[in-house]
Amino acid sequence: MSNPPFGFGPPDPDKRGDDDPSNPGASGAEAFNQLGQMLSQLGQMLSQAGSSSGPVNYDLAKQIALQNLSGRDDAKIGFSSTGGPGDSATAVRDAAHLAELWLDAATILPAGATATVSWSARTWVEKTLPTWQRLCDPVAQQMSGAWLQALPEEAKQAAGPLLSMMGQMGGMAFGSQLGNALAQLAQEVLTSTEVGLPLGPATTSALLPANIEKFTEGLELPASEVLVFLAAREAAHQRLFAHVPWLRQRLLATVEEFARGITVDTSALESLAGQIDPANPASFEEAMSSGLLEPQTTPGQQAALKRLETLLALVEGWVDVVVAEAIGDRLPGAEALRETLRRRRATGGPAEQTFATLVGLELRPRRMRAASSLWKLVGDRHGLEKRDGLWSHPDLMPTADDLDEPLDFADRLSEPSTLPDDLDPIAELERTEKAEREARESAPDGPGSGSGSTPAGEAKADQAANSDKAEGGKAADGDTNGDEANGSEKPKDEENPPA
Repeated sequence: MSNPPFGFGPPDPDKRGDDDPSNPGASGAEAFNQLGQMLSQLGQMLSQAGSSSGPVNYDLAKQIALQNLSGRDDAKIGFSSTGGPGDSATAVRDAAHLAELWLDAATILPAGATATVSWSARTWVEKTLPTWQRLCDPVAQQMSGAWLQALPEEAKQAAGPLLSMMGQMGGMAFGSQLGNALAQLAQEVLTSTEVGLPLGPATTSALLPANIEKFTEGLELPASEVLVFLAAREAAHQRLFAHVPWLRQRLLATVEEFARGITVDTSALESLAGQIDPANPASFEEAMSSGLLEPQTTPGQQAALKRLETLLALVEGWVDVVVAEAIGDRLPGAEALRETLRRRRATGGPAEQTFATLVGLELRPRRMRAASSLWKLVGDRHGLEKRDGLWSHPDLMPTADDLDEPLDFADRLSEPSTLPDDLDPIAELERTEKAEREARESAPDGPGSGSGSTPAGEAKADQAANSDKAEGGKAADGDTNGDEANGSEKPKDEENPPA
């Protein structure tokens, strides 16, 4: 079963530690300190309850994420002798510049990033929060509104203003969940596009040196090689998102399509209502975490998740192939890094955790490997222009079935096209629409465009009226054809057969 959105599920008893206030082993002083922190956080949450009117309190999410990241030392980067933040930014820019030069020979898509920056974990949260808002709003809105819409009208009238307060409590609960998730993700991501989505600002390539340095530990590879390899992956993502205009919208719209189909088991509402105490805001979050509101996946949602999984696999597979061809044997450890990143996803890296929490989707490595094999096959058979040209329109892209049968897809691309090479589909569509519009305007019941059109219209009208009284319909049709062929101005009544 897929993970419920925003981590709505029963708590894990194995994760209870000594810092849990309910643990009888904790000392009295620690318990009082934790109680004070809880009350302080509760006061902050209540003070910000009215600051956000949406389904998620993003102000609270940002505050919790930045608070969890406080105290991190992102200034010490091991890519230079001095280790200062300025040296880190310089190392990132140099690595990105080198990666762009190598990528120019591996793809027809030009460079997509106009700036390459070095981010800390806190900066990543601030820069990517607008995109997370678009991703999370549909899911949270459906989750928070599904059970309210399922309540009987009598219950809604009895609750009265409590529903509004519960909506604010729900926004706080969502914000708390999102803030903690973003804080954890910010400590693990290596680039701004590692989750497969364009989370950061457009045309901005960003790397997180502190996380990269932590990732490099234990790889037995030079840190400079790791930085260049990751810079190449980030630059390849930026080229794709910058020059494929439909891709960003398609990815985000598929998540929204999944959210619109969220349904909640209404039979659990009665049990849920007994667990919520309006005077205790914490009871709302506990009820949301109990698993009673776990969404039921519909066939439509399964189809949306399949499309999203396929599109993400195609993005990651294309980046994997392009970066491998661009780097080649320039970096001795490139193949090892490539396999390390694949295993990172297989063991539940940040991308899988994010999508499993957000939409219940896990990007399976099998799909990504299949997509890599398909892009590699298409490039070897048809060249870079044919391979990268498939991104020009979503209808040209491989499907999930094509990932299972890449040879058939490559063979179809080899088939000669029956259309001319200079055919412009958009121009043809506009030409067809124009012809249809002109045909409607010149219809018999429409305005005439010349001296000959009006008499013809009158002739057809007279003949249609006379045909109702005529015994021989064929004679009337023959007169109509004769009038049109001879261009007569007005049909003669005596020519019509007598009634």
